[in-house]
Amino acid sequence: MKQVFLIGDRSMITRICQLRTTRFLVVFITLAAIGPITGLPGTCSAAQTATPRPALSVSAITPTRETLALRLPANGSIAAWDEAPIGTETVSLRLVEVRASVGDMVRRGDLLAVFASATLEADLAQAEAVVRELEAQWAEARDNAERARTLRGTEALSATQLAQYLSAEQITVARLQGARAQEQGVRARLAQTRIVAPDSGIVSARPASVGSVPQPGQELFRLIRQGRLEWRAEVTSDELLRINPGAPAQLDLPGGITISGRVRMLAPLVDLQTRNAVVHVDVPAMNSPDGARLRPGMFVRGRFLLGEISTLVVPQSAIAMRDGFSYVFRIEPDQRVTQLRIQTGRITAERVEIVSGLKGDETLVATGAGFLNDGDQVRVVPAPAGRR
Repeated sequence: MKQVFLIGDRSMITRICQLRTTRFLVVFITLAAIGPITGLPGTCSAAQTATPRPALSVSAITPTRETLALRLPANGSIAAWDEAPIGTETVSLRLVEVRASVGDMVRRGDLLAVFASATLEADLAQAEAVVRELEAQWAEARDNAERARTLRGTEALSATQLAQYLSAEQITVARLQGARAQEQGVRARLAQTRIVAPDSGIVSARPASVGSVPQPGQELFRLIRQGRLEWRAEVTSDELLRINPGAPAQLDLPGGITISGRVRMLAPLVDLQTRNAVVHVDVPAMNSPDGARLRPGMFVRGRFLLGEISTLVVPQSAIAMRDGFSYVFRIEPDQRVTQLRIQTGRITAERVEIVSGLKGDETLVATGAGFLNDGDQVRVVPAPAGRR
């Protein structure tokens, strides 16, 4: 039987031995049928194990220590700092004029609405006439009482007559006081026909309509006092302990806009159902450039800035996610890698905080961690420009 000699370098033999496809298995079976293969510089197993090939060329990095901001994310709604309902105290009066509408900026004392006042003006004129009549009667009764007092103890005026004059004075004074009180009441009702703003702010609602006859206490307007708004962020009871009044906050608005706020107060109670608490954050007023983008009822995401901390960070490319856990690969002196499980924290730009699992002096694989397995052989190459 003929012998077949295969002559080639070691690398070629190694590649041939590593092939697993059916095509080359058929070739080897055919060659074996012809005759034994001789002339090889070694067996296939020897060629394969002579020099292990690196699984990947990688660059190396070392964890760095950076100062990161402590941020506590939260969600919440924008609400008015205080909404003042403006109602009416008038009875059976028709609304004849409405001067304010939703969205109007008003100042304290501005006229918002007017009721028909003809009836009350007539009542006021009548009350004033009664007061003037009683003032005249009181002047006469007062003079009579003064003269009677000067004649007290003389025979010119009896005791009965003296008592009558003094009593008439007191009765007239009482009637005059009652008339004046009635006049003041009419004036008060007449003043209520003009609805004015109790404070400066922005009109957020206007149920009032011309021609209606509102009942006493019915709301005509609703006013966002001073245009002040607040962000009512919800946090857990544990997170609430990390926040202090005066802490800065940042709100993210649509379009990539960020505005600043400051914690005004913490809710005194925690909701029994959700176990969340509300943090009240002052934000720019609606009449300011930043606050003009805010509207009560908006749902806004944001964060509380709780200070800074020094911590270890690594690039995101150095982390591999497997089975819900985070791993990095440490490069050993023999150019093999060891898989290390870590716990990650915050992510800033392309850096990830390492909470636990690293000491800080390890040499790690910078990129391609997702293609490696524990114990793989690698070749360390210089990092590309811009990644050092």
